[in-house]
Amino acid sequence: MSRIPVVSTKDAGLFTKFVYRFARRRYGAVPEPFAVSAHHIGLLAAGAVHELAVEKASRTLPVNVREIAVYRTAVRLGCSWCVDFGMMLQKHEGLDINRLKHIDEYATSPYFSSQERLAIAYADAMTTTPVTVTVTDEQVAELEREFGRKGVLELTYQISLENMRGRLNSALGITDQGFTSGEACRVPLPGLA
Repeated sequence: MSRIPVVSTKDAGLFTKFVYRFARRRYGAVPEPFAVSAHHIGLLAAGAVHELAVEKASRTLPVNVREIAVYRTAVRLGCSWCVDFGMMLQKHEGLDINRLKHIDEYATSPYFSSQERLAIAYADAMTTTPVTVTVTDEQVAELEREFGRKGVLELTYQISLENMRGRLNSALGITDQGFTSGEACRVPLPGLA
């Protein structure tokens, strides 16, 4: 149970009901971060527009590289909601989620490509606090050689965004919701149906 209760469908305004309907179609249920954010319509709208814009713009990196970096960030932050949701997204992209149990051994595991290893190491460096001493010029240069400047910017943005999501969810007590319990999220939130 989150620290701030969700806004139920019956208590939601027109815009929130639209967001909930869109989320249900897309994910099978309303993600709890949406339902908690619905207490502040301006931030719900800003977050929804931002997420959709970032999704549309993020086309430079291979999907497996982007998703594994975001997933690793969620793991490092300990955001169970983000881990759960991230696994579902990877599953929907046709990626092997069974390999995720080997994420801590990514540097030597045959389950991860060299590109994925670079992205995971960068996610680790960016998620460590303080970041000023962990991300190196050499690391960014190697990423630029592999993915180009546009790819480095996309990777950096995605990892930064996941840091924000994970810290927000943690502060609000939002935990896993059951997204990976089936083919898609089929677990509706109480009071939202």
